[in-house]
Amino acid sequence: MPGRRLNSSPGASLPPVHHHLLLRARSPATRHLRPAMLQAVRYLLGSPGATGFGSKSTAEDVTAACPDLGALTAIITGATSGIGAETARVLAKRGARVVIPARSVKAAEDMRARIRDECPGADVLVLPLDLSSLASVRAFADRFLALGLPLHLLIRNNAGKFSHGQLALSEDGVEMTFATNYLGHFLLTKLLLGRMAETAAESGVQGRIVNVSSSVHGWFAGDWAEYLDLVTRRKIAYDATQAYAVSKLANVLHTRELAARLQETGANVTVNCVHPGIVRTRLNRDRDGILTDLVFLLLSKLLKTIPQAAATTCYVAAHPRVAGVSGRYFADCNEALPSPAATNRHEAERLWRISEAIIGGTAALP
Repeated sequence: MPGRRLNSSPGASLPPVHHHLLLRARSPATRHLRPAMLQAVRYLLGSPGATGFGSKSTAEDVTAACPDLGALTAIITGATSGIGAETARVLAKRGARVVIPARSVKAAEDMRARIRDECPGADVLVLPLDLSSLASVRAFADRFLALGLPLHLLIRNNAGKFSHGQLALSEDGVEMTFATNYLGHFLLTKLLLGRMAETAAESGVQGRIVNVSSSVHGWFAGDWAEYLDLVTRRKIAYDATQAYAVSKLANVLHTRELAARLQETGANVTVNCVHPGIVRTRLNRDRDGILTDLVFLLLSKLLKTIPQAAATTCYVAAHPRVAGVSGRYFADCNEALPSPAATNRHEAERLWRISEAIIGGTAALP
């Protein structure tokens, strides 16, 4: 379920029956449910929010009125399939130069071919990158920076890792889901941020970082660092869903802390986080089984198409209305509220310190 939108009058356009039912939640014990209930109804109806877009908007819809992106260069991780592929396709169609990093170079080259079939003049580059490996992240950054290209957009984490079965550790000794979905992206951002700031200063075009998270980040409650430490040392049973939720919580916390640091340095670069919605991409299709198929059948009315799921990412990456907005969380192309745990500045700072220690090789998770 997407986060709660920050609209001053979110139920004003709802049919009277829905509006009446929602307004009945007036007691102190239930009043906090109203925004979530309103959001749920708006999501099901596809009603647009304050931006004019909603859960049924597509990536092409939200970029139709954007200025030509021909002067921009975008790095999009996870762009070989699903939401990331649609994001790459639409931004390339709007004129942006697109860089596709991928563990499978062949899959990235196939994606480049599909984009060029639709947009013959598209400028699409392919570079190898395994986000679970810190060495691979450093090698990618070196290759990209050596090209001397500008960098305006960094769109991260479109194809999130969901580990199945047993605990797996990266080559750096980090739980694999956390390593792929968060830590590799933390290092990637750190290594490319200087180029983004330089590009913004030289071109006058504000740089934008978009972190693709998930509402699943709100499923984890507790000390994320302690959880990862205990799991890694096999002191508690591994739970793939909890590990995924921790990695997505880290994405939102990182967004918050990076936004604060960018503001302090005065860099003309923003960073925001998005929940794309629920879509049956390869990530959740991999969870084969009768129960999974039945659940998706029953929830089919709640699922987004891939073009709809890519809409919020493209909106935050390219729409003029988001200029100057930083450190925020978006769902259905509108600003929303993340979980309370994701707004904790102390935890955001703590995550940053621990991440720096891990990528620097000076410490493991405490």
